[in-house]
Amino acid sequence: MNIQLLNKIAAVGLAELGEGYTVGDNVNDPDGILVRSAAMHDMAFGESLKAIARAGAGVNNIPIERCSEAGIVVFNTPGANANGVKELAICALLLAARDVVGGIEWAKGLRGTADVAKQVEKGKSAFAGTELAGKTLGVVGLGAIGGLIANVAIHLGMKVIGCDPFLSVEGAWNLNHRVNRAATYDEIFEQSDYITLHVPSTKDTRGMICAETLAKMKDGVKLINLSRADLVSAADLAEALKAGKVSRYVTDFPTEEVLELPGTVAIPHLGASTEESEDNCAVMAARQLDDYLKNGNIKNSVNFPALQMPRSGASRICALHANVPAVLTRLTAAIAEEGLNIENMTSKSKGDNAYTVLDCSSVPSDAALARISAVEGMFRVRLI
Repeated sequence: MNIQLLNKIAAVGLAELGEGYTVGDNVNDPDGILVRSAAMHDMAFGESLKAIARAGAGVNNIPIERCSEAGIVVFNTPGANANGVKELAICALLLAARDVVGGIEWAKGLRGTADVAKQVEKGKSAFAGTELAGKTLGVVGLGAIGGLIANVAIHLGMKVIGCDPFLSVEGAWNLNHRVNRAATYDEIFEQSDYITLHVPSTKDTRGMICAETLAKMKDGVKLINLSRADLVSAADLAEALKAGKVSRYVTDFPTEEVLELPGTVAIPHLGASTEESEDNCAVMAARQLDDYLKNGNIKNSVNFPALQMPRSGASRICALHANVPAVLTRLTAAIAEEGLNIENMTSKSKGDNAYTVLDCSSVPSDAALARISAVEGMFRVRLI
């Protein structure tokens, strides 16, 4: 099988693919693609492409809807870079609390002047800040990254309030019992001295920090955004910074608008830029891609449901289809018409899409696969 690399992928991840794969930047007709940040919206996808694995959490660079319609499974690696982002978020909290960046730049300007130590003692008060202990941190999104930050902030002596409408049971179990759950984001906006954003960019979250929500916040609030630039309205943020409503904005997504704003610390997208994060993401992405291509199992897909089924029988039919009535009935009817015996079967759905895996006692004919592929609502049928 052919795997195309659109970015540099850590060698430790590529090693997970093992024998049977041709891997490289210029492979033809790829069965799978490994990608980090390369833009794919204008890419043409060949019929052989079955899956795309993103070595990272965000998938804004991938045309998800087009992939779904073509039966291309898109994977990401949630949690693989969580520790790296968590550590940068703690750094961001400290940079928001104290004007460390401004102080460093000022100190550099003392080069070549007389009695530097005396000037430092005289001028350092301009960069004084506050301590994190005793302050309230609001965490928007308590997933793999947000939950870790909430727990660390508790140990830093902060009061923590978090909100996540989609918090998983596992995520809830991993939270420190002293993290207070808010019913709405408004509670966070109203109560927090510091607010850190850890949600994906979606139609519901883009521009969530705007004039309306900023007005609900405390005067002098400190805002941290290591998630996505478009969660925050740059124009509304500019007004809030000028008015002192927001006293500091620390972001991992510099834009032309943000770089012009006062009270802003712009980090050059370093959240997951650690050796460990890149290795972890590469390994997870490669393993998920390998398991899907060889066994049809899905884990951490953004467009199709998770489905794991042990192999049995002589063949496995993997059917990606729309989540609509009668597809399963027609699918099994096509198999029955062939006279095949289904030894095991699992079907799962995720939003508008569904995935059905059937292990059969014998290998279906090309005609049977063609009948299954012709079922209305079917995106792709694959035989393993």
